[in-house]
Amino acid sequence: MSNQERLKIRYKQLFNFLLESCKEVISTLQLDKQLFNISLTAFHKEVIERMKDYPFYCTVACENYTEASSQSPYLADTMYIYAHAINRTLTADPVNGLSNGIAINDATEGIYAGYTGRVVIDDTGNRNPIYMLFGINKNEESEVFVVMQTYRNSTTWQPTYTDEATSIWAVRGGVRPLSKPKCGFTGAACVPTFLEAYFVYVTIAAIIFALMAALLTGIGIYTVRWKRKERERLNRLWQINYVCLMKPIAKIDVAKSRRSLQSGVTSISTREMFDKFSETTSHAFYYLFDELVVAGKHTARPRIGEKEAAELRLMCQMDHENLNKFIGLCTDGPQYLSVWKFCSRGSLKDIIEKGLFTMDAFFIVSIILDICEGLIAIHRSPIGHHGHLTSSVCLVDERWLVKISNFGLSFLKQIEQRPEDTFLWTAPEHLRESNSVGSKAGDVYSFAIICSEIITRKSAFDKDDDNRNVEELVQKIKRRSPDPFRPEISTPDLQGIPLAMLHLIRSCWSENPEARPKIEKVKEILKSMHRGGNLMDHIFSMLEQYANNLEEEIEGRTRELVEEKKKSDILLQRMLPKQVAERLKLGQSVSPESFESVTIFFSDVVQFTNLASRCTPLQVVNLLNDLYTMFDTIIDEHNVYKVETIGDGYMCVSGLPHRNGNEHARDIAEMSFALLRTLNTFRVPHLPDEKINIRIGINTGPVVAGVVGLSMPRYCLFGDTVNTASRMESSGKPGHIHVSPETNRYLTEIIGGYRTESRGEVIIKGKGVMETFWLIPPEGLPSKVEPSQ
Repeated sequence: MSNQERLKIRYKQLFNFLLESCKEVISTLQLDKQLFNISLTAFHKEVIERMKDYPFYCTVACENYTEASSQSPYLADTMYIYAHAINRTLTADPVNGLSNGIAINDATEGIYAGYTGRVVIDDTGNRNPIYMLFGINKNEESEVFVVMQTYRNSTTWQPTYTDEATSIWAVRGGVRPLSKPKCGFTGAACVPTFLEAYFVYVTIAAIIFALMAALLTGIGIYTVRWKRKERERLNRLWQINYVCLMKPIAKIDVAKSRRSLQSGVTSISTREMFDKFSETTSHAFYYLFDELVVAGKHTARPRIGEKEAAELRLMCQMDHENLNKFIGLCTDGPQYLSVWKFCSRGSLKDIIEKGLFTMDAFFIVSIILDICEGLIAIHRSPIGHHGHLTSSVCLVDERWLVKISNFGLSFLKQIEQRPEDTFLWTAPEHLRESNSVGSKAGDVYSFAIICSEIITRKSAFDKDDDNRNVEELVQKIKRRSPDPFRPEISTPDLQGIPLAMLHLIRSCWSENPEARPKIEKVKEILKSMHRGGNLMDHIFSMLEQYANNLEEEIEGRTRELVEEKKKSDILLQRMLPKQVAERLKLGQSVSPESFESVTIFFSDVVQFTNLASRCTPLQVVNLLNDLYTMFDTIIDEHNVYKVETIGDGYMCVSGLPHRNGNEHARDIAEMSFALLRTLNTFRVPHLPDEKINIRIGINTGPVVAGVVGLSMPRYCLFGDTVNTASRMESSGKPGHIHVSPETNRYLTEIIGGYRTESRGEVIIKGKGVMETFWLIPPEGLPSKVEPSQ
């Protein structure tokens, strides 16, 4: 078989396959073959299935595909049309029909129903396409409005609509677009508008304007945010937490008992500091971040709104050397506290009343000028005026600079009740008004009253010296009269004060507010009176003049201090042993100390209760005082330390704190003999027939001694020896010296020379049965004991 024959067989097989496929699809898809809406789903599935058979046998790779290539329908149409053309040429020329390309190309001309739709092949062998014009109808759906076909040299245009206004141009309001623009395609047919002619310039100007607007908007936003943050920051400055305020007594390191006993100077200085920082009903002292401040107390608790916060922010920002610095307001405590900077020399009122300093004319004018400068600062500020100016709010710092305090806070001053004595500085026109907040002219009046205090060195209207009633003084000030009631300043004590100063004061407290000079004018007049110079230099020169007097005064105070210290030392040594007191004064701790052998003495007045019932309390005190004074005199003659007295009980010890070997038993025995002898001559002043008798108990042994207590330290003894000595006294007899076996051994065997008599075995509380002894005085034991004794 020749190659040509084999090729024919292969083509025939392929064509048969394609023909069968096309027939099946065409018979299955009964659609309009002139439109492109034939469903190719079945064709694609059939292609995938046929790929598994002859001649491709694609059984593995084709499993991964669910549909054929999008080009497969076109390939099928091409092969279908090619097969038709081959059939025609083979029919016409069986020999050369398969290889005659011209004949095959001519045979393809015709119209076919292909997989891709209606296929029209022209005489050149090219396919004539069908074009469809799609658009959006009035229902906003896609719709074919025109179908256009080309065949050979002719073109058919087939509209699918009847009214173009309601179909193709429905979305444009039924209006067909112009075929030519009004101004032509180049725009030269119309005169350009201003915007069109200067579009570039207008655009640049608009961009610049937009940038400027954006910049200004940004600056405005930043400014608003900055002001808000600054306002919040300033609000945090004046807001003071109550927990940050610490009382001075908690800040000062108060010494413990051993330090408080070091010296009288320490105690006095600490006491003076506490007195200086004493809290009153109007103010209190605190430490704020290690800085001493003064807090004014306020009874009112108004709500702090934006208006009030703005005033507080302004007060915090006010900074002038003659204005006391406002630190802030505490609102979370028991009451509102306005916190101000502390001025160490106190108020001008305190200085005037104490009269500690002699003020000459230079000093007076300097202080008045400071007050004037502070008032000017207040009057020029948004606060406007003080309203409550008195000498109490004029504070003096360590450099003798006067600072005005308690300005502002109008929202508190308006609702709080003022102390009655502050009305002495208030202008009469404000006294006649209710709830007056003051004025600049009123501040000038208050300034004049303060000046009169400074010049006369007396309180306002001399109320402290004459004990005048404040209410009566205020009524006199309020009363209208041709000769208004004012302080007296024409006294002989005003030497060195310029007369112009007195005239200025009188004009400042004029009854007519309009006649009072402005505070700036007052400053000018004061400047003309002041010869200049520094106040501190002037003060130093005055202090040099006082140096000699101060030295003498210091010497006198030092002598008084030494005397007081001696008294304190004597008192301390009576409370504690001398060496223990010295160690406490030096700040040294006193540790408990053990003593191997001491002798302890206890005594008790016999039937003291019956005796006291016949006396008044004062007589009982005098009786015990006289008795123990006599005992103390006898103790001083022996090496014995008095431990304590409890009611009618008396306790002594020998052998501590100074160890004296074995002599402690002798010292106690001799002291006991002396006490019994003196009782023979002692008489009760208000009961001359009554005789005092005592029981004495003595014991010898080891003890531990130490200082107990902080606020009231005591030198105490501890150990069984103390208990035994107490039992010797309680189980003894009146006028007898009851001693323990150990004491008896010391007196008779170790020391010797003493007589004792065995009492026999006695039941001692806490000790059981014990043999005790009577110590026999040189004059012998008493013959009998009276029942009353």
